[in-house]
Amino acid sequence: MAADPNPNKFPVLSYVLARLPSFTKSSSPSSVPAFDVEQPPSSIEIVTQMPHLAHPSVLASMTKAITDVAQTRSILRTLGPRPDHENVDKARAKLSEIEGILSESFNDIAINETAGKGEEDKKRKGEMGKDKTWCESILKLDEVHDSYEKLLKEAEERLVRIYESVEKDGEVVVGDGDEESVVAVEVNEEVVRILKHALDNTVERVDLSGRKLRLIPEEFGRIQGLLVLDLSNNQLQAIPDSIAGLHDLTELNVSGNLLETLPDSIGLLSKLKILNVSTNKLTTLPDSFCRCWSLIILDVSFNRLTYLPTNIGFELVTLEKLMIQYNKIRSFPSSIGEMRSLTYLDAHFNELHTLPDSFCLLTNLEYLNLSSNFSDLSELPNSFGDLIALQELDLSNNQLHALPDTFGSLESLVKLNVGQNPLVVPPEEVVKEGVEAVKMYMGKRRISMLEEEERRKIEEEIEEANAGWLTRTTSKLKTYVTDVSEYLGSGSPRDAYLEQKL
Repeated sequence: MAADPNPNKFPVLSYVLARLPSFTKSSSPSSVPAFDVEQPPSSIEIVTQMPHLAHPSVLASMTKAITDVAQTRSILRTLGPRPDHENVDKARAKLSEIEGILSESFNDIAINETAGKGEEDKKRKGEMGKDKTWCESILKLDEVHDSYEKLLKEAEERLVRIYESVEKDGEVVVGDGDEESVVAVEVNEEVVRILKHALDNTVERVDLSGRKLRLIPEEFGRIQGLLVLDLSNNQLQAIPDSIAGLHDLTELNVSGNLLETLPDSIGLLSKLKILNVSTNKLTTLPDSFCRCWSLIILDVSFNRLTYLPTNIGFELVTLEKLMIQYNKIRSFPSSIGEMRSLTYLDAHFNELHTLPDSFCLLTNLEYLNLSSNFSDLSELPNSFGDLIALQELDLSNNQLHALPDTFGSLESLVKLNVGQNPLVVPPEEVVKEGVEAVKMYMGKRRISMLEEEERRKIEEEIEEANAGWLTRTTSKLKTYVTDVSEYLGSGSPRDAYLEQKL
């Protein structure tokens, strides 16, 4: 369920929550609490790594420490899943609009009540009040889920501290870490030396990759003229807000770290052209990030993203290469169609279930990888054939039963992979012949469908025309009969000549 913590992210917390008392009473007061009927049994991996978790007293102590999480989880199960990012943004915008209208029309309503139009305004105000309540509910639910995420993180840290204290009291040797401490000191000294040199001299590139760094000094934001900063393959858990001071930065690489968030200040890097934040622990991208208007290449692959910012397409209009593979993204925002400069898009190994209608506007797209969305991606929009520049396409490992009817319009396509799909259209024997055979089959199929549709339209038009002629003829005949009947049945004077006797 959405309210249950991810076992990969919160292993200890997930283990303890899965062992909360269930609806059935345990046979002995001193026994370990029964499994929660709503939770699946946790894997034995965590117990192997942390054997003291299996001890009843340790489990009891940890259970008491997470009562706040258990209570909040129960509430969220009642409230439902977290609303997606795009709906939250829409609710926020709608609420702002409603509040503005209500504020501006306050005096008008008072005047209208005096003029006798109060009922209409009250009805309108009531409808807007309902919309406002709905928007506030969406935002509040998102806020509760956001607070719950922070609560989970704090609870996990709390449980780890409890476990560490148990290990210490039980005289479990965990190592003194002297060697690592020495390395850290050496790295810090080298970072200070590099920083001092960069501050005293004009430096365009700084490379601190692969040095086991856990933090970056705030002073790095004061380096003037820096164009390229490489912090990849370290142990960074955060990037300082002072990075906004690197006004001339065009390339930033923080891949291969432990980042869970990016600072809001990253949106101030208006000259940034290449950003690589792959292989981290990011669950979201800040909305401010969309203000990196000069971005050409963006790599956010191998993270934990579930969505992209709503306005990403409206803001990053110069983006040419987007890599979002190996995330948990379920859908693209509708604004993605505005990325008219995009030529390369890799979205394999996500949870995509559909593409927005605006996707067909990416007419400069040359490479597209939508493979391995497995059971989620089952169809493509019929407008898919509008991607006229597409040269390479990978749709393998999905649940596609048919390619779009417009697929034959992809004249530039030279490489195609549709393996591991339950395809019926086109049939398997056509697929085996290659991309040209697939395009030809789909093209002929499309022409046949259009011809059939045109033939059906013509038949319908003929039927309508015949029906119209018959209706007009019948109508005229009825009119003629009516006129004759009226004449014969009328009381008009008779002709005297016709009335005389022979």
